[in-house]
Amino acid sequence: MTTLPKPGEPANGESANGEPATDEPTNAIWTAIGGLSRFASLAAFADLGAADHMDGPLTPAELAARCGADAAGLARVLRVLAGMGIVASDGAGRYALTPSGETLRSDAPGSMLAAVKMNASPEFRYGYGHLGDTVREGRSAFVKEHGMIYDHVAARPELSRLFDDYMTARAIPHRRAVAALYDFSGVDTLVDVGGGKGHFLAAVMAANPHLRGTLFELPHVAEHARKYLPASVDVVTGDFFADPLPAGADAYFLASVLHNWSDGDAVRILRRIREAMPQDGRLLVLEYALPDEDRPHVGLDGDIRMLAMFDAGQERTHAEYGALFEAADLKLTSAQELPAGTTLMEARPTG
Repeated sequence: MTTLPKPGEPANGESANGEPATDEPTNAIWTAIGGLSRFASLAAFADLGAADHMDGPLTPAELAARCGADAAGLARVLRVLAGMGIVASDGAGRYALTPSGETLRSDAPGSMLAAVKMNASPEFRYGYGHLGDTVREGRSAFVKEHGMIYDHVAARPELSRLFDDYMTARAIPHRRAVAALYDFSGVDTLVDVGGGKGHFLAAVMAANPHLRGTLFELPHVAEHARKYLPASVDVVTGDFFADPLPAGADAYFLASVLHNWSDGDAVRILRRIREAMPQDGRLLVLEYALPDEDRPHVGLDGDIRMLAMFDAGQERTHAEYGALFEAADLKLTSAQELPAGTTLMEARPTG
């Protein structure tokens, strides 16, 4: 016969505060399952644009009236978000944004709104929801059903804007870290290969005014980059698999490029850069470099996203990046993990 706990007494498998006991074997499983509810609450809050309506403490009913929601349902979402530190209660039934919640405003610098909405999109939900099929078959279920994510997004203007804002927000802490922490004093010319709109290049040049920068991108991307970058930046169009890269620069830069490609294609990209580099040049690569040992790392989340949404994309370990460099006649000379979780790797020509 099951004995129920007395009032105030923790239930089996719970600590005194009602959380799963730390020594309970199922704790990690329940934590992961609970994460679904927490993200769903965050996604609902973002979908309602609720943060834009919170100019001070509001009751759930007041906020619901502003963003067109059901007050009772919104109250339950706010209760979850308060536990996450997104909003805070004043003890009188009203909620206000915390500093974390402020980042969900649409006009916040580096707003996280697009990041939440993109990860809650039907596209990402499909990829994650069919991850079992991807692992079973060895091919992304999303790609099989919808084609390459970039092509899928490009054909849908509203989704394309959301995806672009997501990528921009994702890059902000990384580009700040690169600009602040790497010593560019020995670099006069820098080529950003596949640099998108040039956000990284612009940040590095702003912190190092002596640099002369060149962006190498596909024509349709370069068109947008020209509107963003200062006129002093050269914008060269081409395909890094088919067209020659600008030659003779002191340094070349690859940010979040190699993880989109298979090992074979990644080596092809690195070899093209090696062909353009002088013997005393250097290559800077910014990626999530996964730890070689088993421990939590933000890059592991990115790796599952790559598995779900790409056929060949993957995050790699330090050792795996070293092998790619070696195959392209480059040698990994330094690796610095940045505060944002990515690693800035420097490679130089061998021989």
